[in-house]
Formats: sequence, C-alpha cells, structure tokens
Amino acid sequence: MDKPPLHPHHESISSRWSSVSFKDNKEVTFSDLGSKRICHGSAGADSEFLSMSQKEIKDEDARLVYINDPDRTNEAFGFTGNSIKTAKYSIFTFLPRNLFEQFHRVAYVYFLVIAVLNQLPQLAVFGRGASIMPLAFVLLVSAIKDAYEDFRRHRSDRVENNRLALVFEDGEFREKQWKYIRVGEVIKVVSNQTLPCDMVLLATSDPTGVVYVQTTNLDGESNLKTRYAKQETLQKATDLETFDGFIKCEKPNRNIYGFQANMEIDGRRLSLGPSNIILRGCELKNTEWALGVVVYAGSETKAMLNNSGAPSKRSRLETRMNLEIILLSLFLIALCTTAAATAAVWLRTHRDDLDTILFYRRKDYSVRPEGKNHNYYGWGWEIFFTFFMAVIVYQIMIPISLYISMELVRIGQAYFMTRDDLMYDESSNSSFQCRALNINEDLGQIKYLFSDKTGTLTDNKMEFQCACIGGVDYSGREPAESEQEGYSVEGKENSFVLLRVIIVSLRFRFGFWLTKLHFGSVIG
Repeated sequence: MDKPPLHPHHESISSRWSSVSFKDNKEVTFSDLGSKRICHGSAGADSEFLSMSQKEIKDEDARLVYINDPDRTNEAFGFTGNSIKTAKYSIFTFLPRNLFEQFHRVAYVYFLVIAVLNQLPQLAVFGRGASIMPLAFVLLVSAIKDAYEDFRRHRSDRVENNRLALVFEDGEFREKQWKYIRVGEVIKVVSNQTLPCDMVLLATSDPTGVVYVQTTNLDGESNLKTRYAKQETLQKATDLETFDGFIKCEKPNRNIYGFQANMEIDGRRLSLGPSNIILRGCELKNTEWALGVVVYAGSETKAMLNNSGAPSKRSRLETRMNLEIILLSLFLIALCTTAAATAAVWLRTHRDDLDTILFYRRKDYSVRPEGKNHNYYGWGWEIFFTFFMAVIVYQIMIPISLYISMELVRIGQAYFMTRDDLMYDESSNSSFQCRALNINEDLGQIKYLFSDKTGTLTDNKMEFQCACIGGVDYSGREPAESEQEGYSVEGKENSFVLLRVIIVSLRFRFGFWLTKLHFGSVIG
C-alpha cells in the first residue's frame, strides 16, 4: 500500500512511517470531516501517527480521566456531574428576572412612569389604583405564560436527568440514572438508545470496532456518522475489571467536529481523534451495543456547551412596536409641551382670577391661608405640573390593551396550531409543538422555504407532495371533505373573529370601568 500523504506539520516523522504496519488497517472517508482520508484501527504504538489529532496536548490545557475509576478521577479533579439544567428561572429568581425581561418592552416602561406620576398629589388626574391595575394585569398575564413555559423546561430536565443507562459497577452493568453518571465510568449503550454523555469508544458489537450514530439532535443531519474504537481496546474491553489506563484529553469546548486526546494502556500511547468519540444527544444506530468511557458529562458536554440557555426571544412585530412606541412618545412629548406652553400663557393672563374660576384646581384640604381657594405653586411649577398632567391625560395614545390583545391572540394561535391534525406524524406519534409563544407571528413572515435532501433514498423514490405559490395550489389533488371543513378560510376567519369580539368586549368593559373611576375621582 502506498504511504498516506504527510501532514505539512509532521514531516519530521517521515522516517518512522516505514515501521508502521498496515495489515490490519482499513481506509475510510468521513463525510463530516471533509476530504481527509484516515485509518481506523492500529497495529501498535505507532498508531498515533494515523490519528486526525496529532498535536501534543499541553498539561495546562488537558484533563486526566482514569478509565473505569471514577472515584480516583473525580477525587483528583472534581469534574461536574451529568445533571443538566435548561430552565431559565428558579423560585427565587423568577420574579426579578421576569420583570426585568418584561420591561424590555418600551410600552411597559412608559406605563410604569405614568403610574408613578399619578401617585403624586400634585399630578393625580384619576384614581391612583386605576393607573396601576392595567399594567399589573398585563404583567401578570405575561408572567403566568412565562412561568408555564419554564415549568415545561423543568419537567423536561427532570425527565432527561432521570433516564436510565447501563454503568459498569462491581463487575457488572447496572442501571443508573443519568444525573448520577460520573466522568471515568464505563457506559454500555444499546441500539436506538440516546447517549447520556460524551464518551470515548472502547468496544462495539462489531469485531472491527465500527459504530454508527445519528447526530440529528446536534447538527440536524439525519445521515449516519461512522465512529471507531481502537483495536487495542477491543480485546481488553472484554475484561473491564482489569482494564488499566487513562485518557489525557483537551478541556471541554464547543467544537462538535473536533477532539484531541491520548490514551495510555499497558505502557502504550494511542492517539485519539474525532472518529473515536461519540457525543451526548446522538443515537446509536445499526449497532447492537457500544462501550465507552465518560470524558465529558453534564454541562461540560459539547451539546450543552452549544446550548446557550433559554433565550428571551422577541418577534419582528414586537421589535417594530417598540420603534413605533418611541415615535408616539416623541409626538406625545411635543403635544404635552404645547399644552404646557399654552397653560403658561393662560396663567399669565388669568393669574388674578383663579379664585373665581370654577373649573380650576381646588385645594384638597380645608385650611386656606391668605384667603386663597386654590393650589398655586408658582408660574414655573405650574408649567412643570401641567406638562406631566398632560402626559397622564394623553396616555391613551399608547394603548396598553394592545399588549393584552397580543397575549390573548398568541394563546389562541398556540391552541389551534397544536391541534392541527394535518401536522400530526403517525410514524413518530408526534404533533406540532409550540415551544415559544412570543414568536408565533414570525411564522407569517416566512416567504421562502428551502429544503435539502441529504443521504440516499430508502425506497429510491421521491414524490412531489405540494407547492403553493402566490396563493395557488399546485399539488394537483382535490382537498378531502374533512380538510375543507376543518381548514376552510371561513372556519379560520370565524374563529379569529370570535376571538377579536371577545377582546373588544373586554377592552370596552375595562375602559368603561376606568372611566367610572376617573369620573368618581373628579367628582370627589
């Protein structure tokens, strides 16, 4: 066999290629590693030259994992456990963090300022409680929605952490919950099972050490990837109690396509690369079983390092609304400035007639020094108070009911989407899931959908299902009667018309109640 091409950084070892035997080696090509050709298996200590990762690992950039000795591994280095947490809130952080995220909406800050201003006696225009309750109601509805979404994350974390895996302990494989798995333990994974952590392969059911994994949960690709166990570990893995060795690997990182490590067993040093590690979240396929030693667990796995947590998503509509509210606020400031200026002109003209003007502001206490029957704070303060009173009076220019309507509509949309029978997949027994209620409307902003077919066709048959361009259906099939009834335009319009009628009714009742409070405070 011809010599494989030398890496440009390893020309200094060219003289040692002749000592390497290739009798037991098999050349393969990994689709996920580009066009590089590598060899799996090894014939001795020189197999380190056949690895994808030949760069020496520095001690300060490495971690040491003792194979099948988790006590020694974790006692010396104190690695993290395998428990994960994707939830955003806890009992203690929910209230402050949720309020902080909600007040990223410009309108909420605006209504908070209005409510605070209305608490001042000099600026009170209507009942003090009436200015707080609308904002409190909107915040409560959003908080309940966010709490429910985070509750589902906590429930998903609990289910994930309590899943069972086969761990080698006391000479046999025993079931153990994922959250209790530790770095250094040997795990046995069976076919169609999800990997609980990042593991270096030791042995597989295939005599050549080949294993197939599906990485859909990591990179979205459905085609199977090929990974390999070292030939030196295939035989020793049959007697794990006497397996003695350690792995020196790089520190946890987010690169799911790279791995650099060395394994030392029986005084021999073997180099490990991306083809020798299987990652958390992958599924074992077309392989009865595989054995591996845990090198990264829990939050240190590559899958979790690439998971930045539950983000606070905002739709394009909400971002546009923030801009529109800023523009309305500028117009409101101009309007209130005009009102304050005209009030200044009026006060200068009628300064001596304030006691005889019936509609001017009366004192809120019985003591009337200097015989005055009104509150007057001076010309400058009167202009200042008039400006902010105008802000409170004209606050309806930015409707808080808009956000209430949006939250209710989003809940209604989620209800109809999750009950869509045409989006149910019978083969996987799964239906549509609405994971983020904040961005429902972004689905309506999608103009083009591109799909790519990867891998091979199972039945060598690809059928055109449908295409809708410019509102015209090019599927060439007549819709079934059940589809016409369940998905007619009239049916969908009636549902949303009913929802809008309910929202308008609530807004009318709520506005009428506020008017009564305002009227009562003026009369009082």
